Formats: sequence, C-alpha cells, structure tokens
Amino acid sequence: MAASIFAAVPRSPPVAVFKLTADFREDSDSRKVNLGVGAYRTDEGQPWVLPVVKKVEQMIANDNSLNHEYLPILGLPEFRANASRIALGDDSPAIKENRVGSVQCLGGTGALRIGADFLRRWYNGNNNTATPVYVSTPTWENHNSVFMDAGFKDIRTYHYWDAAKRGLDLQGLLSDMEKAPEFSIFILHACAHNPTGTDPTPDQWKQIAAVMKRRSLFPFFDSAYQGFASGSLDKDAWAVRYFVSEGFELFCAQSFSKNFGLYNERVGNLTVVGKDADNVQRVLSQMEKIVRTTWSNPPSQGARIVATTLASPQLFDEWKGNVKTMADRVLLMRSELRSRLEALGTPGTWNHITEQIGMFSFTGLNPKQVEYMVKEKHIYLMASGRINMCGLTTKNLDYVAKSIHEAVTKIQ
Repeated sequence: MAASIFAAVPRSPPVAVFKLTADFREDSDSRKVNLGVGAYRTDEGQPWVLPVVKKVEQMIANDNSLNHEYLPILGLPEFRANASRIALGDDSPAIKENRVGSVQCLGGTGALRIGADFLRRWYNGNNNTATPVYVSTPTWENHNSVFMDAGFKDIRTYHYWDAAKRGLDLQGLLSDMEKAPEFSIFILHACAHNPTGTDPTPDQWKQIAAVMKRRSLFPFFDSAYQGFASGSLDKDAWAVRYFVSEGFELFCAQSFSKNFGLYNERVGNLTVVGKDADNVQRVLSQMEKIVRTTWSNPPSQGARIVATTLASPQLFDEWKGNVKTMADRVLLMRSELRSRLEALGTPGTWNHITEQIGMFSFTGLNPKQVEYMVKEKHIYLMASGRINMCGLTTKNLDYVAKSIHEAVTKIQ
C-alpha cells in the first residue's frame, strides 16, 4: 500500500490549557484541584448558567416568530449595536457621530481574527504583512497565533510584567512604544489582563494613550472580561472609552463567553471606531467579504440571548447583578487566599494576589514549583504560574494555600 499523502504532517503539540484539563480529568486523586482553564465555577466547583440567561432562553424558545433563517453576514443588528454600546457607553461621542460599526464574530478569538485579517489587507495602505504587531510580555498565547496565521510576519513584544515587583512595568512599556515604528499595531487588554491580572491605572492609561497618539500607534483592544473583572461594566471599559474620547481610530474585540457564561455559544463582537461614517462603512464592506469566506454567517442563539438581555432595562439590570455575583466571588477568593498565605508565613509578598483583578492571578510560582504543585499536590495550573481564581472554593482554599506554602518553602 502506498504511503499516505499526509505522511509528512508532524504531530502538533496539544494546546497547553486543554491538555491540563485532560490531565486533571484523568487524575483519580480525591484532592485534585483544577486552576487551569479560564471558566467560571461556583463555590461547589460547578459551571454556572446565569439565571438571566435561563430566563431569556425560555423567552426565545416560546417566541413563535423566530426561525432558523440565515442572519446577515455581519450578524444580528440588535446584538451588534448593543454590544458596541456597552463597550463605548451610552453617551459615546463616536456612537452619536455615527462613526461606530461592528461585526458579530465567533467569540473573542473570531473578533481578533477578523480584525487581524482586515488589518493585514488594508491597514495604512494594503498588504501589510511587514507591519509590526506588538503583544505584551506575557500575553494570552492565542494573540501571537491569530496574527501570525492572519499573515503578519513581524510579531514583537512589549514590556508589561515586572516579575521582581509583581506588577506593571510601566516604564518598560512606554519605552517600547516610544521605540516602535510609527503605525505599529498594539494589542491591549481592556481589563483583567490575561495572564497577569495586572491592569494599568487610569492615569497610567492616559500616559499610554499620549505616547500612542504621538507615535501614531494603532490600539487593538481585547475585551474579554467586561463587568467580570470589577463587577462594574463602566469601570472595566474605562480604557477603551478614554481612547475613543482622545480621538483614536481603534478596534475592540469583545467576548461574551465569560460575562454571560456562554462559553460554547461563541458570542463575540468586533467594534470598529473610525474617523467618520463613510470610513466605517467602507471598513465594514471589506470585513463582510472576509466573513463570507471564513464562516459565511454567524450563529443566532447566543447573539439573541445577549441582544435580548442588553435591550431590556429589567433584564440588563438582572444581568449586571449576575455578573457582580461572579466578580464578587472571585474578589473573595483573592482575599481569602492572600490571608491564608500570609497567616502561614509563606516566603515573599502576596499583596499582588488582591491587587490583581479578573479571573486570573499570576502567582509568581516558578516552573519547578508549578511542577511540584501538579505532581505532588494534584493542583493543576499553567507552567507560567497563572491560576484561575474561580477554581478556588471554600472547601479547597486551605489545601491550595498550604500546597503553595510547601512549594515556595521547599523549592527555590
């Protein structure tokens, strides 16, 4: 028999976070804890379907006027409009001036990819494979892959995490922006930076915006955790709204996986802010062509859930309450973990646990300490030391804290 035409295809390594989850599932140890995958869990360690989502799903099921016809290529209009509205604010000057457009996408990843594909084709001219794209050090690993697969050849990094002080390296970040070629593209985390959980303050964002404006750098925001980070939609959107108020043209990739708990519905939106309505419409016309050859038409169920919720004042208020429930539990787990580590006298400082925000915390554990946690304690976390705070519960907090204490004490 002839050899397969695919015989030369190498086996790709598994995606780290999903491999971690698979290893967790196969572990039979009763003490095991999964602090890896980025999904919300209740204090019982279970997935949570938001009550408002259950209510809206029932409303959709009982609405006999709905059908399964194709949506427009750019997506459900009421979803797109409301998604952009919560990103930019009800009083956004850009919305009032009709220079905002949007594309319903397959999750935040799909929004990043459509934006990347457009920028590679049309940003500052056309066929911009050589335009530098900057991602933070560290960043969500998919940022590199999305822009690389879209055709960009020059993916660079900018300073972000200061390991020594376990916080933001603002001077390094600003210096990298000063040195970047004009019109470079910068991927910015709107809030709850993944994986560090460390965000710039409003004053620091103002410094960042000032350099980016002077250097003609393009901001591409990734907003995966609006509302989920602090419990406030407005607070978590502050950076995006400030950049808009400063006159930037920008993209903002939005995900509703976390703040609606719609992980498997792949509900995303790409908000486009331009100089004027004509520019935005021309951009959307090209994005429509890209979507047509990528997924052709987006799915409706998740978008309808989000659109229905955001369009109703009563449901919107209920959703904000659900989101605050999730955010508050994460904040409580941060406080409890820090207090336990400090009570144990764990070497080092642990204030960064409560100073960070959102789903993830960059613990500061090194790879050998992480290996100890996984192999000896059956606590699964990323090699970078990133943990998902939602994996902590009142039942496992003591065990996790004592295990961290052991890892830091025994292994340097």
